[in-house]
Amino acid sequence: MAEARPLRAAAKIAFAVTLLALTATPGLAAGMDPAAIASAQPSKKTLSKDKPTPAGVHLQVLLDRAHFSPGEIDGKFGENARKALRAFAEARQLAASDEVTDDLWKALQTDDRPPTTTYTITDKDVAGPFLRKLPAKMEDMKDIPKLGYTSPREALAEKFHMSEQLLAALNPGRHFDRAGETIAVVDTSDGGTAPVKGERVEVDKVRQTVKLFDKSNALIGFYPASVGSEEKPSPSGTLKVTEIDQNPTYRYNPAYHFKGVHARKPFKIMPGPNNPVGTVWINLSADGYGIHGTPSPQNISKGQSHGCVRLTNWDAQRVAASVSKGTPVVFVEGTS
Repeated sequence: MAEARPLRAAAKIAFAVTLLALTATPGLAAGMDPAAIASAQPSKKTLSKDKPTPAGVHLQVLLDRAHFSPGEIDGKFGENARKALRAFAEARQLAASDEVTDDLWKALQTDDRPPTTTYTITDKDVAGPFLRKLPAKMEDMKDIPKLGYTSPREALAEKFHMSEQLLAALNPGRHFDRAGETIAVVDTSDGGTAPVKGERVEVDKVRQTVKLFDKSNALIGFYPASVGSEEKPSPSGTLKVTEIDQNPTYRYNPAYHFKGVHARKPFKIMPGPNNPVGTVWINLSADGYGIHGTPSPQNISKGQSHGCVRLTNWDAQRVAASVSKGTPVVFVEGTS
């Protein structure tokens, strides 16, 4: 019996080490699994601007489905999610708040589908070609035949409007480069509803947002954006949509004098989701200006643009599906 004590002590130590390893695994520490996300209720205690939580994911998914985009779904209740929540409250004529009130949560939950679903990775998802690394400088992109994704994980994360980190947290031990693998993803589908036609787009240069209004002047869409910079500010006044270009080729003009670009001759960058303007270009009636996607969805509304209006690729596609040639785009500063 004298040997039982050290054995029990050793077992306790082994158990503690195992528990530590489990809680250190991405997703397990925060209980980041489909069941936890589905049952999570957003509140001051369950939301965090610094770390992902199940309640944060649930809230972001419902906002995204309603076309009040929180940007990249990462589970954090950051500024983009707060902007989307305030805009949703405005559209539903509820009191604007940075907190998820009972009325706001009830309105969001009119879409009662589960916030996550399963997805089986296809041959197309893993076929590529994939970039080994996305060059940091524009000049280094000009000889690449296609500005594709850098990995199947990046492609899958963008497909479902998620951060790569959240995708990995939901699927510990899963392989994103294997066709036939079934994974958990957030469900951002709109239920098959047709896009509502937008009659006016409003770009707020101060708040870094894009709003979409229908013919009755109802707010039907909201998207966080990166709008201009001190070096190259966005235009003022009212412009119009002149063209919508899917999978655009990016053409750089040395007259733009972009910071960090030293080319003295024009060059072009081939299409792809990691093209500097993403998967769609909505051309505006001012030379060189447009609304477009981005290769870096995590930076939306957190950085500056070269004068244009930059959205996540999926939000840019939503705007493109709702506008047409002639749709007015109004640039404002600090609207309510």
